[in-house]
Amino acid sequence: MAEKVFEGEYRFLSILWETEPIASPELVKLCNDNLGWKKSTTYTVIKKLADKGMVKNENTMVSALVTKAEVDKWQSEELLQRTSKGNIPVFLAAFLKDRKLSKADIDSIRRIIDEAEEEE
Repeated sequence: MAEKVFEGEYRFLSILWETEPIASPELVKLCNDNLGWKKSTTYTVIKKLADKGMVKNENTMVSALVTKAEVDKWQSEELLQRTSKGNIPVFLAAFLKDRKLSKADIDSIRRIIDEAEEEE
């Protein structure tokens, strides 16, 4: 399920991931404090994400049905498709242009590539 997650939804989910399961009135307060949202906005986002199958609101307790890792992966894939038509080398070349990478960054990227090669 690679759903589009909008910025406000992601910020809401970030609060939910840190606090779940959480009673909806408490979640409303957190969204007001952290996002400046009114009660109606929070309940609208809960409903939209429930309709997408991303959150569950049962007996006023709200919890996520998707993990941060899943959503981050979907967002990354969407960005890759939108900016580089799925071409990873083109994406990386554009992303890394004019950036200075630390040795630790380079080593980490090498490990990721080595792991991807091992999976083939």
